[in-house]
Amino acid sequence: MVKLITISAIFFLQAAVAQTKTEKLDSLFQSAAKDGTFNGNVLIAEKGKVIYQKSFGYSDIKAKEKLTSKSVFELASVSKQFTAMGIVLLQKQGKLSYDDPITKFLPELSMYNDITIKNLLVHTGGLPDYMELMGQEENHEGFATNQTIIDLFVKKKPPVLFKPGEKHEYSNTGYAILASIIEKASGKSYGDYLQENIFKPLKMNDTRIYRRWFKPEKIKDATKGYIYSDLVKGFVTPDEISKDYYSIYLDGIVGDGMVNSTTTDLLLWDQALYTDKLVNKQDKELIFSSYPTQSGKATRYGFGWGISSSDVYGKVVSHSGGWSGYVTYIARYLDKGYTIIMLQNESSEKTTIPQMEVKNILFGTLYKADKKKMEEMAGTYKSEKGNERELVFEKGKLYTRLDPENKLELIPISENKFLVAGFQPEVYYEFVAENNTISKYIVTQPELSIRSEAVKIK
Repeated sequence: MVKLITISAIFFLQAAVAQTKTEKLDSLFQSAAKDGTFNGNVLIAEKGKVIYQKSFGYSDIKAKEKLTSKSVFELASVSKQFTAMGIVLLQKQGKLSYDDPITKFLPELSMYNDITIKNLLVHTGGLPDYMELMGQEENHEGFATNQTIIDLFVKKKPPVLFKPGEKHEYSNTGYAILASIIEKASGKSYGDYLQENIFKPLKMNDTRIYRRWFKPEKIKDATKGYIYSDLVKGFVTPDEISKDYYSIYLDGIVGDGMVNSTTTDLLLWDQALYTDKLVNKQDKELIFSSYPTQSGKATRYGFGWGISSSDVYGKVVSHSGGWSGYVTYIARYLDKGYTIIMLQNESSEKTTIPQMEVKNILFGTLYKADKKKMEEMAGTYKSEKGNERELVFEKGKLYTRLDPENKLELIPISENKFLVAGFQPEVYYEFVAENNTISKYIVTQPELSIRSEAVKIK
């Protein structure tokens, strides 16, 4: 009987904690929707179980059609993880090697014969940005496709930004080229290959490659992407701004974007990556590793995923995206089992991805610090190297000032320890008091084994 009461009590406490998290999440997103900083769908899961899922705003503003859990969003750069998986699957099928030069499949790019497939996967290839190159061209008739990119590089032969492997620089060009390699290696279109090898096996029935202007289709629950226009003081679709709008011209390009999906399908994708349905443990170790440059500098990027880790959150793989009015984000907390998916279809200066607030709720790191004590932490500090850093207390929050125009919030996670908001790898400030007076802080960046101290001078 005692055991039954104990188990019941534990169950009740777990349910209460989950309910508290859900209530806090709902308060966060309700507030963001009301403020106009969030318009979209959110799904948050714990070990595969949905603990919060909701829709805020409109799928079609003019028609007043509201978003639902079935709404389909353009994923923008979140698409890159699917392109990367396509390459991994082709490697497993023996149709390519990560160390293959890209010219094995695209011999016309012979001027880049020392760039490998792996260089493109982890953004160390050094290829110039195709959008910048296209911006220099006068003729923009029709739609650009992946072949347009290849033809442009053959024509202009732009030099690489750096030698392959020398540096890490995020590259949409690289992932567009990877899509073309998928087509060459598989003998199928990029969309068909992903459909047959990823979406269909995982029963991601509402996920597809969709290019709304290049190849219009009637897709149930497809959303429209909106961009804020200062001219009309409201949200409009890109084609309402101009038929020549750059994202319309680039609508035929795949690989760096153009996967369309739902929050529910992305949870299927997330959960499949904890299994061997698509790839095995060794493959996942490759996908979710950070690859250094030749100098040993960490890139914090794997195969289509950003990589980070910390004592508080464990290992996290994530990616964000933004394109044609869509603002997207997915994060997988591999050690803790949390999944955060946010898909939005409105983009403006006010639009935010509240991932920091969400993870603080999930991990209970929203510590209610003493405001008076935080104010005492503000001041000027001098580091061991003689550099000075100002911490400021404004409107109940503590900030570290980077320069006269920019500062980052320090989020309290305990009485004396703070996390720097939005910085990767994560940085912590820990304040030390002597005789009840703040005397110094210790800055640590665990992932890079960095530690330094600064003494308060005023």
